[in-house]
Amino acid sequence: MTEDARAFVQLQDVTLAYGRGERRVAALGKTDLSIAKGDFVALVGPSGCGKSTILKLVTGLIPASSGWVFVAGREVGAEPVRVGMAFQNPTLLPWLSIRDNVMLPLKIVPPFRQEFRAKRRGEFRDRADALLAQVGLSGFGDKFPWQLSGGMLQRASLCRALIHDPQLLMLDEPFGALDQFTREELWGILQELWMDRRPTVLLVTHDLKEASFLATRVCVMRARPGRIVEDSFVDFPRPRTIEMTYEPGFVALTQRLRERIVSARGDAAAADLQEIPA
Repeated sequence: MTEDARAFVQLQDVTLAYGRGERRVAALGKTDLSIAKGDFVALVGPSGCGKSTILKLVTGLIPASSGWVFVAGREVGAEPVRVGMAFQNPTLLPWLSIRDNVMLPLKIVPPFRQEFRAKRRGEFRDRADALLAQVGLSGFGDKFPWQLSGGMLQRASLCRALIHDPQLLMLDEPFGALDQFTREELWGILQELWMDRRPTVLLVTHDLKEASFLATRVCVMRARPGRIVEDSFVDFPRPRTIEMTYEPGFVALTQRLRERIVSARGDAAAADLQEIPA
């Protein structure tokens, strides 16, 4: 076991299997992944390849069957790390205002929770309003979730994920339920937030254009069992624009990623056929 001192997140020889005996399912094959502090890594691949499993391993929601997961220089769970999360469903509490939803992590995450009662109507309220303004929701703090569109809810969800200055930002298909125009608009907002705050980001997405637009690295995964088959750096200059996504270099990258996923899917299918008795 050797830990990379430069990595903020590291998976080393990690595997994960569900069930036992005949019901045992290998969800993740032997996987190595190293993510530097402030990096933005996207995981892409077919459904069931283990993308969300890696998020759960990194956040300590599930333990690895074998191998090691390090976060902030310690085995996962050993060192307190502030984590922000955003999902495809914004999951805002309907009985709270947008501002109170955004401030919720400040109420429960140390060290902010010790100061919440004293600062909730002053500094913390101002913090939430400033973040809402940055994503285009100025003046919507007193509204309730049912009064906002899907795109606006996802903006608020991003604010909630970032309000407590997380060291790790975990994004699981955060824009998957939105129309293409709204999705692209939110890519720009997320890029701006990341450039401003520089959390370490792990993004799960099926959208290759989204991954290439946002990430500094794109990891392609295959299924049965899940494993990383390619790790590509994305060196397009920032800030990136939607117009850039139509340039030959960008189109070539997304096409190559697509071909790699198709190839990996074919390899997995061939492996399954070899396991079937003649």
